[in-house]
Amino acid sequence: MPLFAATVFLSAFLLFQIQPIVAKMILPWFGGSSSVWTLCMVFFQVELLLGYAYVHLVHEKLSARRQPWVHGALLLLSLATLPVVADPSWKLDAQAYPTWSVLGVLATTVGVPYLLLSTTGPLMQAWYARAFATQGVQPYRLYALSNLASMLALLSYPVLVEPVMAVKPQAWMWSAGYALFVLACVATAAYTVRRQNDTTTATPALEDAPHPGWRECLMWVGLAATASMLLLAITRHLTQDVAPVPFLWVLPLALYLLSFILCFDAPRYYVRPFFLVVALPLAFVALDFAMNEGLEVPVLVGLLCAAVFVFCMVCHGELVRRRPPLRHLTLFYLMLSVGGALGGLFVGLVAPVVFNAYFELPLGLFLCALLMVLVLWPELRARRHGHWLRGALLLALLLYGARLSSISLDYVQGYTEVVRNFYSQTRIEDSVDEDGLGRVRSMVHGSITHGEQVLDHPKRATAYYCERTGIGRALQSLPTDRPRQLGVVGLGAGTLAVYGRAGDQMRMYEINDQVLDLARRHFTFLSDSAATIVPVLGDGRLMLEREAPQAFDLLAMDAFSGDSIPTHLLTLEAFDAYQRHMRPDGLLAVHITNTYLDLRPVMASAARHIGKVPLLLELPSGHGDPFCRRSRWVVFVSAAQAAALPPSLQGAEVLQPRPGFRPWTDTFSNLFDILI
Repeated sequence: MPLFAATVFLSAFLLFQIQPIVAKMILPWFGGSSSVWTLCMVFFQVELLLGYAYVHLVHEKLSARRQPWVHGALLLLSLATLPVVADPSWKLDAQAYPTWSVLGVLATTVGVPYLLLSTTGPLMQAWYARAFATQGVQPYRLYALSNLASMLALLSYPVLVEPVMAVKPQAWMWSAGYALFVLACVATAAYTVRRQNDTTTATPALEDAPHPGWRECLMWVGLAATASMLLLAITRHLTQDVAPVPFLWVLPLALYLLSFILCFDAPRYYVRPFFLVVALPLAFVALDFAMNEGLEVPVLVGLLCAAVFVFCMVCHGELVRRRPPLRHLTLFYLMLSVGGALGGLFVGLVAPVVFNAYFELPLGLFLCALLMVLVLWPELRARRHGHWLRGALLLALLLYGARLSSISLDYVQGYTEVVRNFYSQTRIEDSVDEDGLGRVRSMVHGSITHGEQVLDHPKRATAYYCERTGIGRALQSLPTDRPRQLGVVGLGAGTLAVYGRAGDQMRMYEINDQVLDLARRHFTFLSDSAATIVPVLGDGRLMLEREAPQAFDLLAMDAFSGDSIPTHLLTLEAFDAYQRHMRPDGLLAVHITNTYLDLRPVMASAARHIGKVPLLLELPSGHGDPFCRRSRWVVFVSAAQAAALPPSLQGAEVLQPRPGFRPWTDTFSNLFDILI
């Protein structure tokens, strides 16, 4: 048992460690963190499915004595693919074929090792069951152990690995760990062969079980897909609409893995009457409150996480109750991986194309309720008054479906327009200002406002960009005796176009084409500007790296007003790219307003790297200007400019480097170090 357990534990730990390592490695090459992370998630889920399919094929087509030899040979051959360091040549096609380039670099970098790691859990369980079939072993406990290792890897990476080591050393360390895993797995294979040679009664004990029917296989797929859907949909709701706190996505995933650990290690933890009669209805009610009531953030986070745990316990608990005899163990895990992949693909790729709002959450809730009805339906038939109970259950399902339909309508009703694509959901909302300014039109992404226009004062700069904010003061300090070259990374509603003068050119970089379309159709900042507006679609850093020097008088980086930041825009390499486009006396302004992260140390270290002085211009709450929001901007100036600041920039705080703070690079960043 220790040899099998060590192999399973190490494989699962490495599976969850390589995902953030390789994704972080390629992130600066492709930009747009949401798209890169989503593609990575899809790739790893499909790889997991292929691994489970391989195990099932080997289990069904090869004899028990040949399986260890074949798998051991593949493991030894896979060592030739190490180390898992991505080839930079993939950057050449990043702009033309971003999706295929991301998938290609993942396949060539970690495709083979990840595939073989993904086979370990079910394969070790099958070998263990055969080797010790006469002793009544429970190999399903090894699956609980693998999920424990996955959870430890998930929690340890941002705390113990990322803060102390750059990405390439991480990749080399992981490669060494993989080599150790190969040795452990080959040793397990050798032990399995020896055990089978010594045991003649193990194999028949696994052969006397009927094949599960297609209905049962569909139920396995449905339960696994529902848990996956609800995990991803609730995590999206939690991190975008409730509290976009960095790392908060880890908590639901940890609870998801915990439910696997509890259900597969000891099924007694799934107390079925309690979870189905008490916990599940309460979870449905909790999600209803979380999606519709204005509760405090800690309460919402608690409700959502508790609901995730209940849904996953119910789905995985029912899976364990329906697990087949050991003869069909690999088929069972194959169906689980099919369900998990389908749930992930639906939420990650299909929903952004099919839906204009986040309808996958109510859809996942209804699917969960439907599956529970299907699970209980045959059992209620044998009970006294079973037909009445089934009728009441069906009525409850229909009423809940109607309630979820009403919630779904609320996602889009009351907004002028709601659109969604691969990058985000964006809403246009009209309201009346409480301070008496009249009608206000806002562009909202999740819980973050990305620009607003007072319709009765359409040419006034507002929100984070008014005259009293750092960017407003920086723009007012620019020369007025000649046309100016201005750059903006992050379009939003296009508010900064207000500052454009006749003869000026303003290049506005925006990764999301829907944002540009909404800014043109619902706001007049762009059309009213006296400057020549040049929209540039694409990731701001990648576009700037490809362009000839622009000689900007001012470049505004406005990609950080949300609480989840694209770190590839804050590295030393990124600031080198920005500096290449600046005039000698040009100003670089970075928006760092954030609820959960203190980006001042990052700015100070970047300023030292490019030889600039970082000025913090902060507009606090309670400023008394109804056109302005609380904001924090950092303006980078030369030493000569800092010695003779224009009036609009005077009074700024000069940021000082934090002792011991490690500058961010494309291979190293540490969000934990700047948590507020």
